[in-house]
Order: sequence, then structure tokens, then C-alpha cells
Amino acid sequence: MADIEGSPGSSMHGVTGREPAFAFSVASPAVPTDTTAKFTLPVDSEHKAKVFKLFSLANPHMRTFHLSWISFFTCFVSTFAAAPLVPIIRDNLNLTKADIGNAGVASVSGSIFSRLVMGAVCDLLGPRYGCAFLIMLSAPTVFCMSFIAGPSGYIAVRFMIGFSLATFVSCQFWMSTMFNSKIIGLANGTAAGWGNMGGGATQLLMPLVYDIIRRCGATPFIAWRIAFFVPGWMHVIMGILVLTLGQDLPDGNLGALQKKGNVAKDKFSKVLWYAITNYRTWIFVLLYGYSMGVELSTDNVIAEYFYDRFNLKLHTAGTIAATFGMANLVARPFGGYASDMAARYFGMRGRLWVLWILQTMGGAFCIWLGRANSLPIAVLAMILFSVGAQAACGATFGIIPFISRRSLGIISGLTGAGGNFGSGLTQLIFFSTTKFSTAQGLSWMGVMIVACTLPVTLVHFPQWGGMFFPPSKDVVKSTEEYYYASEWNEEEKQKGLHQGSLRFAENSRSERGRRVASAPTPPNTTPAHV
Repeated sequence: MADIEGSPGSSMHGVTGREPAFAFSVASPAVPTDTTAKFTLPVDSEHKAKVFKLFSLANPHMRTFHLSWISFFTCFVSTFAAAPLVPIIRDNLNLTKADIGNAGVASVSGSIFSRLVMGAVCDLLGPRYGCAFLIMLSAPTVFCMSFIAGPSGYIAVRFMIGFSLATFVSCQFWMSTMFNSKIIGLANGTAAGWGNMGGGATQLLMPLVYDIIRRCGATPFIAWRIAFFVPGWMHVIMGILVLTLGQDLPDGNLGALQKKGNVAKDKFSKVLWYAITNYRTWIFVLLYGYSMGVELSTDNVIAEYFYDRFNLKLHTAGTIAATFGMANLVARPFGGYASDMAARYFGMRGRLWVLWILQTMGGAFCIWLGRANSLPIAVLAMILFSVGAQAACGATFGIIPFISRRSLGIISGLTGAGGNFGSGLTQLIFFSTTKFSTAQGLSWMGVMIVACTLPVTLVHFPQWGGMFFPPSKDVVKSTEEYYYASEWNEEEKQKGLHQGSLRFAENSRSERGRRVASAPTPPNTTPAHV
């Protein structure tokens, strides 16, 4: 298939099909396998992997998976490294509750802008450069935590470290270019979930590093400063690994493919336009603000909440708080997997229902957490809340890749930025003033989660339908080819720039669910050579 001139073989934009081709095949009844592509894993016509082997390092698909989640994990560790050490840092720097709250807001606000920029970088330059340069450029800000002398410096540095969370966008974009639509929920959910796990790991790592340094003879106010050299060096190492071992697309790096003429260069104005004019983009910005957003907010307050409310030791509070973030190990992948399974039987409508159920349950358990009066009940509520919220994040990015193919990077960036905006907003309202106690803030945050999840009912795809309404009855407009090709004008189509979108449309017919075998594709919607 890929050896025919003009046949798309790349995972991005328009391609010519001149990439190398060798024999390899694994049959799949739903998504055809490209039997001429030289990859360790079976691939579809876009050369996206059709299987997800978690413990494999197969190049480029699984190597990219591991590089992306570890780099994102590193950024999570550094962004929230201060949270478990707040009881020590606040005494050293004379921080007030308002200072601590503002620093929490600052830590997630910085990446609102950087995630928007990262989306454009991924679309135009590729995720490898975006991820590697950001993680290395943010390394000096992590080292700067060791030298701050007051509240203003603490807030400013946490703001700058937060820029690194934009690696989330490159992570999700990368997965969407490497894995087939039938397993994209699982791939996106696992990569982001394991990356988000850094928010829990840092609750264990930083107190442990702090204790080791203390035992070596350092004073408490010196030990916490030295501890920040650990996440700083993690940034440097991961940045080098991503730059040297990473690969933008299954067929190579974006720049090299563009020079060969295998991948067309797109215009930023067009990519941006199709992202911001799609109403589904803004609904998912809101939804993610109250799934990922509340997770970020909770990462900043949960250790202090258990430390103060139940009079626990710092290490004990950190250990309990770590379980919230560590739940990402299974919760977010579960959300993505549940989305994929629902799509297998009910198509896109199943994905939407799974998202609503998981996020609403997360909100309900968040309300319970704020109202819990005993430690065991609070821990149980926290775990259930974390599973609901994190699984909803995984289910969200089981849908994002289907909103637009041409503007995937921008939409991923906007959605990721929505998560940070939602986090900053909830922290500003509920956790930065004395109007609400931390427990009351958690309960009201849960109410907002339930309310802000309702707009998912408005999402409708003409080719697949929505939660309550079926697909369009228009024979032409109800096809995947029409939906994705509509992002290209006639002049661009004449140049063949839409070929990649048509290939993606072909591979996304599985989102019809049980209709996939019986729903015909109208004639003349796909070129004869596709």
C-alpha cells in the first residue's frame, strides 16, 4: 500500500508515500495492517502501531512512549517538589497561608501559556524539539529553588518551573501520532498517567531526599535547598535523552521528512483557525479544567491538609498524599482503556458516556473527602476521588485525537492549558483565602466538578453522534472522510495536502462502534489509491 506513489504513509499532514517499505504483517479485521512497512510492531496505513506492548522498547513507537512519559514525570516531580516540604519551607521563608496558596496557583499558571505554545510547536516543528528544549530550558529554574530568600522569590520560581508542565502536550501529541485510534485511549492514558504519577512520587521522593541530607549533617533550612538539585539534574538528563533518542513520527523526524517532501509544511494560521472554530475544543477545555485541573490543585494542598487536619507527621502526611498522585499508575490508563472498550461496542457515543460517568463520580467523591471527619474515611474518599478524576483525564484524551486531525497539537495545547487554568481558578477561589477551610474548599471543588462535567452532553460528531443524539442522516456529511477533509480548502485538496486526513478518516471508522461492519462509505469520498 505504501509503495504506491502518492499514498500517505506518515502520521502527519500530507505525505507522498516515498518512505522505505519492507515486509511485516499482523492481520486485523477492523483496521488494515500495512504489510510493507518495516517496524517491530504491526502498523496501520499511517504507520501507527496497532498494538501496545508496555514493557517493550520497540523503535520508534514504544521508545517514544517511554521517553514521553518519563520526561513528563520529571516535570511533575519538579513542579510539585515544594509541596511536601512546605512545612519546612514556610518556616524558613516566613510564608503566610496566602503566600503558599499563591505559589500553588503560580505553579500551575505558568504552563497555561506554555501549553498553548507547545501545541503550535508540535504541529509545526514536532514534539521532539518541543519536549527536549522545554525540559532543558526549565532546568535552571529548578536549581534556582535552592537560592530563594523570601516569599516573592518562592512564588516567582514556582511559576517558572510550572512552564515545564507543557511537556504534557508533547506527550499526548506524540502518542496520537504513534498509536492507532483503536488503542489511542490506552496509549494516551498510560503515558499521561505515568507522567502525572510524578505528582505522587515527589511526595515520597522529596521528604526522603530531605531526610537523607539531614542525616548527613545539614540543617533543616539547608537540607530542603540541596534536595532541589535532584529534580534539577533529572531535567538535564531527560532533555538530552529525548533529543538524542526521540523521533517525531513513525517514519522519522518532522524536519527531515519535510525537506524530503514526504510531509507538507502547514500554516500556523490555518492550524489555529480550525482549532478555535471547533466548538468541541472549548467544551473539552472546560472539562479538562475540572479533571486534570482539580488533580493539580489537590497535589498542592493534600499533604498540608492531612498534616494539619489530622495532626500527622510530615513523612506520614506525605505518604498518604503520595497515594493520590500514585493512583495515576492505574487510574488514568484505566480511563483510557475504558474509553477504548466502550468505543469498541458503542463507538464515540460510548467514549462520551464513559467520560461523563467517571468525572461525575470523581466530583462526588471529592465532596465526600471534604466532609470526612476521620482519617480512614478521608483516605478512602481521597483514593476514590483520585481514581475518578484521573480516569476521567484518560477518557478525555481518548476523544481529543478525533476532534481534529489537522489541528491536533493546538487542540491538545488548549485542552492542557484548560487543565492548568481550572487548577489556578479553584486554588484562587478555595485555597488561597481564609474564607474557606481546606476541607470546605475540597467539598465546593467537588460541586464544581459535577456541574462543569455536564457540557459533555452537548458534544456531537455528525459521523458518530453524541450522548443522546444519533449521527447525522445526511449520507455525505455523516462520513469520516467529509468531517476531516472539511479542514482543507479546495486549493489545498488539489495539492493533495488532505491525503493524511483521509487516511486518518479511514482508520477512525472504528468509532462507529457496532455499525463499522455495516455502514458503507459513500463513493468518491476516498481516492481510488487509498
